[in-house]
Amino acid sequence: MSAKRLLHEIDSPADLRRLPRDQVEQVAGEIRAEILDQVSQTGGHLASSLGAVELITAIHYVFNTPEDRLVLDVGHQGYPHKMLTGRRENFEQIGQRDGISKFLRRSESDYDHFGAGHAGTSISAALGMARGKLHRGEDGVVIALIGDGAMTAGMAFEALNHAGHLQERNLIVVLNDNEMSISPNVGAMSSYLSRKMTAPMMRRMKGWAKEVLTGLPGDMLHWARKVEESVKVFFSPGLLFEALNFRYVGPIQGHRMPVVLETFENAKQMIAAGSGPILIHAMTEKGHGYAPAEADPLKYHGVSQFDVPSGEFAPKKAAPPSYTRIFSDTLIRLAEQDERIVGITAAMAPGTGLDRFQDKFPDRFYDVGIAEQHAVTFAAGMATEGMKPVAAIYSTFLQRAYDQVLHDVCLQNLDVTFALDRAGLVGADGATHQGLWDMAYLRNLPNIVVMAPKDENELQHMLATAIKYPGPTAIRFPRGSGLGVPLDPEIKPLPIGESEILRDGDDVAILAMGTLVEAATEAAQELGADGISASLINARFVKPLDKERLLALARRCGAILTVEEHVGEGGFGSAVLEFLMEEGVNVPVKCLAIREGLVEHGESRASQGLDASDIVKAAQDLVNSKAHSPGSD
Repeated sequence: MSAKRLLHEIDSPADLRRLPRDQVEQVAGEIRAEILDQVSQTGGHLASSLGAVELITAIHYVFNTPEDRLVLDVGHQGYPHKMLTGRRENFEQIGQRDGISKFLRRSESDYDHFGAGHAGTSISAALGMARGKLHRGEDGVVIALIGDGAMTAGMAFEALNHAGHLQERNLIVVLNDNEMSISPNVGAMSSYLSRKMTAPMMRRMKGWAKEVLTGLPGDMLHWARKVEESVKVFFSPGLLFEALNFRYVGPIQGHRMPVVLETFENAKQMIAAGSGPILIHAMTEKGHGYAPAEADPLKYHGVSQFDVPSGEFAPKKAAPPSYTRIFSDTLIRLAEQDERIVGITAAMAPGTGLDRFQDKFPDRFYDVGIAEQHAVTFAAGMATEGMKPVAAIYSTFLQRAYDQVLHDVCLQNLDVTFALDRAGLVGADGATHQGLWDMAYLRNLPNIVVMAPKDENELQHMLATAIKYPGPTAIRFPRGSGLGVPLDPEIKPLPIGESEILRDGDDVAILAMGTLVEAATEAAQELGADGISASLINARFVKPLDKERLLALARRCGAILTVEEHVGEGGFGSAVLEFLMEEGVNVPVKCLAIREGLVEHGESRASQGLDASDIVKAAQDLVNSKAHSPGSD
């Protein structure tokens, strides 16, 4: 007879805590199976969640969540948490509009104490919560669960340093050490952990301890084990954390539920005795419990639909190469001609396409870990020595290094190229990953050139433009497939600041930026069929603007429509309005852009009012308003 299923009777951690201790491991197994079943149908973050099942289940069992706070770093590993906190039935719509988020969201659940889609924030947030509880006179433990990949983020160590200085008594940091973030970890920290855990002395010490301890009776065994733990701490990564004033516990096997439960229960008692802060070092395996994900955790980090028994992904529809692929191919071609070009990424080599650049030029590739600030200033330093660094960083992640872009690159007018992948709407990843602010936060900086291609062919020319330009440049381009346009065999730089006329007209001028040129082209054709003569401009550059052409269009057409996949405040349309105001040109202007700064998962250009029909209506309204007003320049 099969064992009774337990997970379907758990709607909250309180239900989990009612179970006897020996049934918790069964719950973890059911969670792993449920994640596999659900994600194989919906897609989502798989390997990280599979690797954290025991840790998250044990935390909810031992600690009194939500009164005790659990803060998950990034949220890639958050699916077991969602399963245990009342959202198991909603997984069919994960990442879809009006469905649950792929990450943690404070607005989604009382158990999501801190939302995050960017790594390295958990310890800082958890320490802030612990201090907040102290000031309010409230009891409760705060637990930060952070992967060793996220430990490469500088603010993680800033938080550890601060927590150790405060001797925060109600803080537990659980280091989920699987030697992986999204891609294999880099850096001295990862190397240090790995070296210490695999050093010959450490291995010999473990074998000696096992041999000696096996034959010891009662009390002697108890004290000998304490001595063993002390020696292990001295020779293990514990030395580092102990130096930061943390009580180090571990390393423990993070998939052995009895060990994990006992460790967390002991830590809870230590906290009650005033022995904080504590760091628990758990060794886990990304993708644990599913052989294909164990064998290739990178492939199964973020997945589309797949067949669980075979691990085979559903066949993809034939599509043109992605913008990321075109960027990578172009950078390789340019680097073959110019030895000064180097590629830099912040733990996103496959996501940015730089893994292919690394294969071709291993000595000219740098992955700095989850450290965008360092990546930018590192690039600036290389530029001072005559190199041509290309920093490929998602639009959403470059926000983390804003001061470095300004202070270290733009103020010094250094020759750094920023390739901003995933600019614009990002679909299922949602609010924390939208690339909707880059034009606004970059165009006001000195010396920088900011551009966006209308298609993948123009992307390759823009990359050549950026690398040739002797100062800071940024190219924003979207995720996903290109339009399938032919690629010019010869890559040529574009004239800086020069837009492209795609269609002449006299009634209204449509200035389209990047991804919306295609929809604007369709709109201009429809307007022409309805008797409205529209000029269509591929703007190309948000900085510098093509001011001469803009003035001519405003005076000839008497109405301007800007369209962009970006927030309205501070974007391309704002730049056009500012310029026309400075020039004293008074014509009707309408800016089509993202309607709200907070855009959730599952949104599209159509849902945001940015498809061809929306452009047509906006242009018609402008022409009508022009006809009924005395406007002149």
